[in-house]
Amino acid sequence: MKLNGNKIKEARKLNGLTQEGLAELTKMNLRTIQRIESSESVPNGSSLNLICEALKINIEDVVVKDKSKKEVGSFIINGIFLIILNFIIVTIFGYLIVNHNATFESQVGALLLGFFIPIFIVHKTQHMTRIERMLKFGSGLLIYMIIGSFNVKLPVIIMTGLLPTTIVLLGTLYYGRSLISKK
Repeated sequence: MKLNGNKIKEARKLNGLTQEGLAELTKMNLRTIQRIESSESVPNGSSLNLICEALKINIEDVVVKDKSKKEVGSFIINGIFLIILNFIIVTIFGYLIVNHNATFESQVGALLLGFFIPIFIVHKTQHMTRIERMLKFGSGLLIYMIIGSFNVKLPVIIMTGLLPTTIVLLGTLYYGRSLISKK
């Protein structure tokens, strides 16, 4: 665990305390307070709690998290998950729409899924931007449609329902947040 001593120092000054005053409040040594503020040492959990309580700040505000290792692993796991998820979405819509045994009912089902799956995704990923959500969760179907257009002509893509379903899916991913908001 790393500590941002400058934030403790700033909070101490905002509270109108000297290092000696903080040491008295926390019943810690003055030199220990000086080392903590200069980031030379990291206090144990109970000492850090005492300091944060005395300064009326959250521990999360002064603890510096080491993100480098976690970010790489998280990036790889998220990438694999998104590839698998896009593959599943493409497989579902490919089976319901492009399959040679596809019926009108399966095409309508694909159109409905093209709305309700993205609404669920939007509900779970409201922190993402519209473009980010659309690229992460709709890119598989978009690529599938583009690749499919090389093999089949545009009227066939429209008649099978692949183009309308892709438009509904991407549009719902993009505008979904305004659809589920209670305003």
